[in-house]
Amino acid sequence: MTKKHSHSKQNSPAPEENGHEENGHVPPADDVAAEAADEATVETAAEATPPPPEPLPHQMLRLQADFENYRKRMAREKLDWIAFASEKLVMDLLPVLDHFELGLADCANNGAPKTFTEGFHLIYTQLLSAIEKAGVQAIDAEGQPFDPNLHEAMSAQHSDTVPVDHVMTQTRRGYKMGEKLLRPAQVIVSSGPAAD
Repeated sequence: MTKKHSHSKQNSPAPEENGHEENGHVPPADDVAAEAADEATVETAAEATPPPPEPLPHQMLRLQADFENYRKRMAREKLDWIAFASEKLVMDLLPVLDHFELGLADCANNGAPKTFTEGFHLIYTQLLSAIEKAGVQAIDAEGQPFDPNLHEAMSAQHSDTVPVDHVMTQTRRGYKMGEKLLRPAQVIVSSGPAAD
């Protein structure tokens, strides 16, 4: 039985230990920097490798959810555009309704022929029903408490019959479309009985 001696390995320095080669000479700094850069590149490449692709069923579910969200968004935008177009058309028709109302009041005050007034009223009713189909509601303010969210006060007058802060007279009708106010009603508000 022979023992192997291990001193020969311990006494001889390892090559490139402490940056020295076997012959005791130091490698150039460029070589050391190049080795460090190569090691950093290998580590960066290992970190930058993309994760494995997502399984196909998960990709399909994600794509289906994205498409469903897109479809809902497009439907919502379409309804918004329709509402905007309807609102613009109704706003253009409101002055026409105002003139019809003024014309009907004038017919009644000046004794216009009955057939003329009836025809005028039929056209007014038809136009009013057309904008009501678009979701427009008239605001009738007379006798109601004054609401600055729905009414525009043109003036205040004393009244013995109408309570304070109630609408005495409506000078121009207001309109809403759904919950949105298109135009406030112009009103004259009661300030109560006159002081003696």
